[in-house]
Amino acid sequence: MISTIKKIFGIGPKVDLAQLKANGAIILDVRTPGEYKSGHIKGSKNIPLQELSRKLNSLDKKKTIITCCASGMRSGSAKSILKSNGFDVHNGGGWQSLQNKI
Repeated sequence: MISTIKKIFGIGPKVDLAQLKANGAIILDVRTPGEYKSGHIKGSKNIPLQELSRKLNSLDKKKTIITCCASGMRSGSAKSILKSNGFDVHNGGGWQSLQNKI
């Protein structure tokens, strides 16, 4: 059970998110368009979580993806969806704290 929770929320070995971003990783914000408009990481892509499964083709599987949302819950779900579809993905958690890490 705990390992499942860790997988869902991306808890595990620390990854250098700034280095991933410097190497071309995509920041994927899975909040609603309204939330995204109220503030987001410059250059991030917005695909709301509820639309993600339908829009997987708009993402490049050759690029690493860092998911983010308001708190890390939706980005954890997004990570699971992306990972199960063959993407290299990391949960960046809340967008504001991610912004400070990258």
